[in-house]
Amino acid sequence: MTEFAVPATRREAVLEQLRQEIISGELSPGAPVRDAEIAGRLGVSITPVREAIAQLGLERLVDIQPNRKRTVVVLTRESALELVDVVELLSCAGFAWGVGRLDDTHFVRLRERLAEFDASYAAGNLVAAGRAGLAFGDVVIGACGNSELLHQVDLVFHRTRRLFATVTDGPVWTIWLQGCHQVLAHLESWERDAAVSRYRRIYTDLRARMAELPLPQSAAH
Repeated sequence: MTEFAVPATRREAVLEQLRQEIISGELSPGAPVRDAEIAGRLGVSITPVREAIAQLGLERLVDIQPNRKRTVVVLTRESALELVDVVELLSCAGFAWGVGRLDDTHFVRLRERLAEFDASYAAGNLVAAGRAGLAFGDVVIGACGNSELLHQVDLVFHRTRRLFATVTDGPVWTIWLQGCHQVLAHLESWERDAAVSRYRRIYTDLRARMAELPLPQSAAH
């Protein structure tokens, strides 16, 4: 599962840099993604840039068209809600499978991620808050041991971070924060079924609230 790690290669460093620029909005929706321009700006060769862009295409943060034109994917209302639906299915399945495999190390990480979530949101850093909030659930999901599910979760992790980084609606974040605190309380009391149920309700409530919002870059369908 995704962790807070220092990139080990130039490809990974470029990938993380471009991800952050897309998630934060520095690279805006629809913006062209040009490998030579990026290579010059970041002071690296073109090869790791092309490799990073290919990975961003797999994560659906960059749209790679048949004519090789590449642009930052535009977030529409429909795609945002579809993403939440898919993340709910994957995350809740992994959470239910992983909840019975937690040990003391997992609980330490859960508390750390939740503290980061609280602090980042209080500081108004939605990019960091979204990452920590998703990483909280990933601690349990990562314990499930199903490599195929973990791979699929990883593919949507950063796209989900991007979505939440654009949502400034206070009730959305309250639903998420309060839900995580209650999930941890259930886990610490070894109320596993209650923890799974409460975790699932986070996504149900988030989806219902977000369906009411004028989501960024929404498009008519």
